Amino acid sequence: MVKIRTSNLNLHFGDNHVLRDVNMEIQEKKVTAIIGPSGCGKSTLLRTFNRMNDFVDKLKISGTIMVGDKDIYQDKMDLSRLRAKVGMVFQKPNPFPKTIFKNVAFGLEVQGKHSKCEVFSIVEESLRAAWLWDEVKDRLHSPAMALSGGQQQRLCIARALANCPEVLLLDEPTSALDPQSTAKIEELCLALKDRVSILIVTHNIAQAGRISDYTAFMYLGELVEFGETEKVFTVPKDKRTEAYLTGVFG
Repeated sequence: MVKIRTSNLNLHFGDNHVLRDVNMEIQEKKVTAIIGPSGCGKSTLLRTFNRMNDFVDKLKISGTIMVGDKDIYQDKMDLSRLRAKVGMVFQKPNPFPKTIFKNVAFGLEVQGKHSKCEVFSIVEESLRAAWLWDEVKDRLHSPAMALSGGQQQRLCIARALANCPEVLLLDEPTSALDPQSTAKIEELCLALKDRVSILIVTHNIAQAGRISDYTAFMYLGELVEFGETEKVFTVPKDKRTEAYLTGVFG
C-alpha cells in the first residue's frame, strides 16, 4: 500500500530550483533509502514530507504530496499534527536540555491529552521500541545530554515514536556515530518497519543496501531512479545510477 505519493513536485529556494518534477510512491511499512551525491536534494526532499522546508525563506513549491489520503500542502493543514504523524530524526542527535523522561514525554505533555500514568506507560513503550529502556530505566530523571551519542540518537527516535507516527524520517541518522552505534540504529530500523514507514537519507551506499526495501537515487534535484533496492543495486536502469553505485562519482 502506498503511504506517500508525490506528483510533479518542484521546489525552489528563491532562484535555486532544488527539486525537479519528482514523482514517487513510498510504500507503507517499508524502509526507503534516498541516496545521491552531496547537494542533490536528498534532505530537501525528505523535509518536504513534514513541511520542515517551510522555515526557509523564499520557498516556492508546486505539485502535490499525499500522506495517506491528505494533501499536506493544503492551506488548512495543521502542521503540529502533521509533524507528529510524520516524525523526524536529524543527522546529529538533538535531545532537549531536559531529563531522559521529559524528552520522550515532551510531545505528550504539550498535547495535554494523557494522564500521568498514561504518559509513563507511553514513555516506557517508546524507550523499549527504541531499544533504550534497559539502559536508562534506572536514570529516567537524569539529563539526556549525559547519554552517549548513540543513546542520544535512539532517545530522539523514542521521542518521535511517542507521538505514534505513521512515518519516520531519518536524515543521515548515523553519520555522527561510531560503527557499533551505527549497527544498532540499522538493526532498529529493520525492527521498527513493522510499525512505521521509514525514509532514510544516507551517504552510505552499503547502509542503504543493508536496510532498505526500496531505494531512490537523486542527482541534481532529479529523481533519476526509484525501485526495489535489490534491482536498483544489481541492474540499475540509468547509467548515472550505476556510476554512483560503483564510485565513479559521489
